[in-house]
Amino acid sequence: MDIKQLQTFLTASKTLSFTQTAQLLDYAQSSITAQIKSLEEELGVVLFERLGKRITLTEEGQRLQQYAQKMLDLNMEMKKAVLNEQTQAILKIGAQESQCVYRLPSVLQQFQKSHPQVKIIFKPVHTTEIAKDLLQSGNLDIAFITDAYKETPMLHRERLIQEQLVFVGAPIDSNEERAVFSLQQLSNETMLLTESGCSYRNQLEVQLQQEGALPIQMIEFASIEAIKQCVMAGLGISFLPKMVVEKELENRCLIELDTSVNLADIFTDIAWHKNKHISLYLADFIEIAMKTYKEL
Repeated sequence: MDIKQLQTFLTASKTLSFTQTAQLLDYAQSSITAQIKSLEEELGVVLFERLGKRITLTEEGQRLQQYAQKMLDLNMEMKKAVLNEQTQAILKIGAQESQCVYRLPSVLQQFQKSHPQVKIIFKPVHTTEIAKDLLQSGNLDIAFITDAYKETPMLHRERLIQEQLVFVGAPIDSNEERAVFSLQQLSNETMLLTESGCSYRNQLEVQLQQEGALPIQMIEFASIEAIKQCVMAGLGISFLPKMVVEKELENRCLIELDTSVNLADIFTDIAWHKNKHISLYLADFIEIAMKTYKEL
């Protein structure tokens, strides 16, 4: 039983004429007869009494008429719901907090001017592994991956920018000089860090563990803004992308600390699954993002 058969049955139940039904639905009369017969065979009942050239609904046909109308109404409702979902498109983006706060607002502003109907959802993506899993499962459409480069065969990636990471601390007395410190000397510091799992924090921790140079204390924050405020208050030092502290460095609320610590380069890439269908609005978003990052 399919929607076409039910539509044919309902039309015939109203016209009580296979000839007129064929004309209304633009089918051959033999097709109408075949559809009704197929429906009767599937249900195991007779739906129409054939009295010469006239037809009438049987009791079974009358009962089916009510349910067939409900099924057609539900089918129409389903189509409307699907069409509405398509017009209210959703773009699911993954990125680190630093990208969301300091880089993506200008991208989103430009995008929404062209696509005001697209709903945008952000999800946190701290590492390549998280981005890869979410893109492969379809929980993300696009991701900004800020991490040391790692192979991701199932993803298409475009390089956006190399990130500069810096150690920062509170300003010191102008007569006091802070020496260049090494990884070992970090053992004498309190480190204020982003949440566990953050790509650049992971790199720092690996280096610290390898050298056995764990800080006196490591305090974890959920917010980069909270880290900056606490560093400015003199509670410790931090390790952050330079883009998030540029204003504070310029205003001398924070100072960049010279260090001999060498970590792997961190890049921000834009990525999507290789088999992802690229809609027009997604293609526009990618183009706007790549252009904006190139201008940084």
